[in-house]
Amino acid sequence: MYWMDMTEQEIADAVGAFGVPNFRIKQVTEWLRKGVRPKDMLNLPKDLRAKLNTIPFGGATIYDKRVSQKDGTIKYLFALEDGNLVEGVLMRYSYGNTVCLSTQVGCNMGCKFCASTLEGCVRSLRPGEMLSFLAEIERDEPPEKSKPRTVTNIVLMGSGEPLDNYDNVVTFLRRVTSEQGPNISARNISLSTCGIVPKIYKLIEDAPHVTLSISLHAHSNEVRSELMPINKAYPIEQVLEAAKAYAERTGRRVILEYALIGGRNDSEADADALAKRLRGILCHVNLIPLNPVKERGLDGVTRSYAHRFSEWLEQRHISATVRREMGADIEGACGQLRRRVLNEIRG
Repeated sequence: MYWMDMTEQEIADAVGAFGVPNFRIKQVTEWLRKGVRPKDMLNLPKDLRAKLNTIPFGGATIYDKRVSQKDGTIKYLFALEDGNLVEGVLMRYSYGNTVCLSTQVGCNMGCKFCASTLEGCVRSLRPGEMLSFLAEIERDEPPEKSKPRTVTNIVLMGSGEPLDNYDNVVTFLRRVTSEQGPNISARNISLSTCGIVPKIYKLIEDAPHVTLSISLHAHSNEVRSELMPINKAYPIEQVLEAAKAYAERTGRRVILEYALIGGRNDSEADADALAKRLRGILCHVNLIPLNPVKERGLDGVTRSYAHRFSEWLEQRHISATVRREMGADIEGACGQLRRRVLNEIRG
């Protein structure tokens, strides 16, 4: 068991076993909920900090950092205690700061346009590890004096498939929205999935206030199966039925991510077919000019062309926007920085 993964009762039991009074248990709990390591719990006696260090912390540290000269986006590479590396991105907007977090080390989904999945999934991340990413970012980029925190929004859209790590992700969501934790509003959290249909229905019960994003990327099973192997298990009809159910049950609009790939899904006929698929679903299409991965051999489109595709959808009464490009000069896309560093380490 790791400190960062413990429930409050587990923390109380573990700290209480050291024979300390209740107020010390409360102090340790408050520190841990902020992601602070025992050595930095400076209001605790030195001997107690030493005892706390006998239990693994279970968090992350910043291994590398890239800051965009274009928009201030920060790409982090976190080192886990077992030596694995995983990414996170801090993006600054007028309404607040959004952190894109990973949920797994690598990914098993095999999507053809993504660098995260090139070497498969090493393992899933634990709730405490995901929480520690936030703590490390807050330490590295402290909030302005007038604001309680740096991070106001979270998107689970980094490396990994969140619904393939379902229990840990739901535990993370409960803790990150807790008043005893970071206390980030669930309505400021988005979760992106490639479409594991049974888990989408389960999410309706377990996290109904989270914004659901679904990686769609095609309007036909033929093209989607080529790009996303998961479509062979859960075809597009089932995915969109689950999306509709989520929107109707939660009252929250579902975001459908659509990476525009030159010559594959980007014509006006594709826009027309996509619009027909989406009629009757409370949704918004987030268009993404593909960020090419050299190992994949797929081409993107220009941003001006992406806006043209957006207009085609709007003409057909489907809400759509083109995703703002962030961190293009710092390997901002999922998996790129981690993959480069791993290749350097291997020589």
